[in-house]
Amino acid sequence: MKAKKIYFGTNLKMYKGNADVVNYLSDLSCLVNTFPAENSLEFFVIPSYTTLKDAIETVKSHGGNHGICIGAQNMNPNDNGQFTGEISPIMLKELGVELVMIGHSERRHIMKETDQEENEKVLSALKHQFKTLLCVGETLEQKNYNISDEVLRTQLKIGLHGVTAEQLPLLRIAYEPVWAIGTAGIPASPEYANEKHAVIKQCLLELFGEESKKIPVLYGGSVNPQNANLLIVQSHIDGLFVGRSAWEANAFYHLIKDALSHA
Repeated sequence: MKAKKIYFGTNLKMYKGNADVVNYLSDLSCLVNTFPAENSLEFFVIPSYTTLKDAIETVKSHGGNHGICIGAQNMNPNDNGQFTGEISPIMLKELGVELVMIGHSERRHIMKETDQEENEKVLSALKHQFKTLLCVGETLEQKNYNISDEVLRTQLKIGLHGVTAEQLPLLRIAYEPVWAIGTAGIPASPEYANEKHAVIKQCLLELFGEESKKIPVLYGGSVNPQNANLLIVQSHIDGLFVGRSAWEANAFYHLIKDALSHA
């Protein structure tokens, strides 16, 4: 029986400049290539726009057992047009970007993006054959009102409206409770995270039937060396979307290595 694929990724937000990203990816590429080729793993890193070209060239130059997929932090859904300051899917394709992240909580809550806007981006990303990582998650207020499940289902149903069964192999979901992200984040317990992943997978099953089982659901939100091993063994968690604990290559490697020893 084929081993279940496990996913590990990180979003560098607005922290590392070009030189730092090149050094980070050079080190990380060498480290992840020490994992056996037969391990069914997918790694991705999502740096800032200005670093994408050199990031892609860096990971390509290292080759090896496990290439690191480079993603963009956001994308305008239009191929071109009068959208000053925006980046189109055509531009990202030209660089060789493979993955686009959509709906990160900072885009939703700081930039005020709506579920409908995320849906436009999802449909555009899938049309252009990007691996498409849709982020969903509830705020602390919504959690306290006990409407987390409804919020997640709404974000999924609107965000994925119009997606076809044929596109599902390109789709990934990241569950990132808003209250668990950032320097003041409170990590969700493994049990809570798994419970919400089950809600997400049930919603995906309702939307897409058995084909939904092709969609991995990753947990992100203050993942660290202390909780990664407990999260990765949860039945509904397919991978880890790691924050600042992944921003030093050796630390990320050891977090992955330890988690895999428990998976």
